[in-house]
Amino acid sequence: MLALGRLLELTLAGHEPAAKIQLTPEGSRLRWLTEGALEVTPPAAVDSGLDLLLSAGIHGNETAPIELLDRLLQDIASSRIKPRSRILFLFGNPEAMRRGERYVEQDINRLFNGQHDLHSGPEAIRASDLEHVSASFFNDPQRTRLHYDMHTAIRGSRIEQFALYPYQQDRPRSEVELQRLRAAGIDAVLLYSKPSVTFTAYTYSQLGAESFTLELGKARPFGQNQMVNLDLLEEQLKALIEGRDTPPIERPELKLFAVAREVIKHSDDFILHLPVDIENFTELPQGYLLAEDIASMRWVVEEQDARIIFPNPKVRNGLRAGILIVPTSLG
Repeated sequence: MLALGRLLELTLAGHEPAAKIQLTPEGSRLRWLTEGALEVTPPAAVDSGLDLLLSAGIHGNETAPIELLDRLLQDIASSRIKPRSRILFLFGNPEAMRRGERYVEQDINRLFNGQHDLHSGPEAIRASDLEHVSASFFNDPQRTRLHYDMHTAIRGSRIEQFALYPYQQDRPRSEVELQRLRAAGIDAVLLYSKPSVTFTAYTYSQLGAESFTLELGKARPFGQNQMVNLDLLEEQLKALIEGRDTPPIERPELKLFAVAREVIKHSDDFILHLPVDIENFTELPQGYLLAEDIASMRWVVEEQDARIIFPNPKVRNGLRAGILIVPTSLG
């Protein structure tokens, strides 16, 4: 296997490879760009025209998708997978990965679309670097652009594998990409209705990619992801890399949700009236007092069929402490 196929090993060790460019016997080029970033370019004669950005480790303790990218890259470096697409492999927060922690100083996935300019520290610098390397990768307007940013969640979920689809005004959603997600094992998609500051929001709105944040189960340490079944996703990613279609499979229709409201924590007096172990997609009854904060601020559930995702009262003041979502459709 080519040494650059051990990108995860290099990243966790904090080592820079001696050889920055290597070729597979079939002529695919592996090029190390910067820490945790490697570009794969297929021979021109077999190039499918797809630029595929695969990122994981934006939160350093979300290891199942990191291990998935490691398997894919090792298969490419060993010629078990023969690419027909350009791929950019990104491990988002190397220092947090080395520490086995979510982040070092602040959540890097709140620092894109200009936010890194308002902050300092390692995550702000890394967010800026990730924007630059992504923009350089998506540099040809004639090519198809797709980005999957893969995560695992802090808590359990009643819908284990789901996706977040960013928003851009007047831009239609892609039914083709939604169906690809369904075939990849995704059961639900949250359709955002306003701009955001996540990595996929940046690649979607600024770089024109079809971009999805994928939540793929519960976060566990390296080597303990046997309960996270990514077989369908791994097959879809191999097919995208190899420029081929996958056979149709019988799966339930995607459940679509829209953001009803975000719950913002304004002060240290913030109280979230939910059990500590509540799962994502738990339904909340109308009239339920969800949260309270300073100045008699209250969040009461008004929406019918409302559910909660990403509840976290420990976020910093000014950040989102939960999202209320409701069922929706593309129409």
